[in-house]
Amino acid sequence: MAVKAYHKVQCSNLKVQSNTVIKDYFKIEKNPKKGLLPLEWVMLGYMAITVFTMLFTFTKVVNPESMLWGRLRILVMTLALWGVYRMIPCRITKMVRIMAQIALLAWWYPDTYEINRMFPNLDHLFAGWEQDLFGCQPALLFAKAMPWAVVSELMSMGYFMYYPMIAAVVLYYFFCRYYEAERVSFVLLASFFIYYLIYIYVPVVGPTFYFDAVGVQDIAKGIFPAMGDYFSTHTNCLPTPGYTDGIFYQLVEDAKEAGERPTAAFPSSHVGVSTICMLLAWHSRNRKLLFTMLPFYIFLCMATVYIQAHYLIDAIAGWISAIVIYFMLMAVSKNMK
Repeated sequence: MAVKAYHKVQCSNLKVQSNTVIKDYFKIEKNPKKGLLPLEWVMLGYMAITVFTMLFTFTKVVNPESMLWGRLRILVMTLALWGVYRMIPCRITKMVRIMAQIALLAWWYPDTYEINRMFPNLDHLFAGWEQDLFGCQPALLFAKAMPWAVVSELMSMGYFMYYPMIAAVVLYYFFCRYYEAERVSFVLLASFFIYYLIYIYVPVVGPTFYFDAVGVQDIAKGIFPAMGDYFSTHTNCLPTPGYTDGIFYQLVEDAKEAGERPTAAFPSSHVGVSTICMLLAWHSRNRKLLFTMLPFYIFLCMATVYIQAHYLIDAIAGWISAIVIYFMLMAVSKNMK
């Protein structure tokens, strides 16, 4: 009887705690922030830089009016969500503001192509450096060396888990370490925009586009011609190597068809941002989160070269840049709450 009574009390306490936690997210904050969130200021800063670039190259931009209107809509949406938060200042409305900016990364990514297509392509340099460093093109040989269905699916699964890993980190902090949620969101969003700026001014499309344009046979012979502005009008890419009937293979292919552009190869943001996610998981001191994400992270990093999305030097640069960006942004945001 005593044991049953104890368990009954424990269950009752858990229900009370659960209800209390849920109510906390709808509770009106006593001292709500009046201005924009740091990550919203980062977005506006990135917007200003890209608008400035577009104005100086206005005659070369393919569809500047659409790009400017898109930015105006994002600005209006950001201010509208800020207004909603000011009227209902609680954790949920703040979360909506944060998740909206993260979701908009899907819009900003192809936008990098619309700007960097104005500049001459640099893949011939990166493919040449790859050849000099490794004596071959790892992106050309990796899948050929390991063509098995199991390996292909593991690689595709890792690559597909990129955005779920980001979401897992953000949601973990929001629901389990709320006092750092804003800081973590700032670090992630700022990281993306740092990479996006690099993609704009360092136009590298990666093996899947460059190898298709040059021809795999010439690439294998070490022929790496400059392509100039070829990719401003050509967006064809190689079919992804691997097990074509795999579930994750098809998911990766669907994602490529939906939003892939000849842009954003150096450094690999897949490697970079996922590394930052792992560092944030380590920062949380939650070993379950860290070790749950670890296998997906390993396969993701390998997949960037396996599916020919990146040169190996892109992946290496992704690791190095991630460490630098992580510690820089964590230092900048150390007083953020």
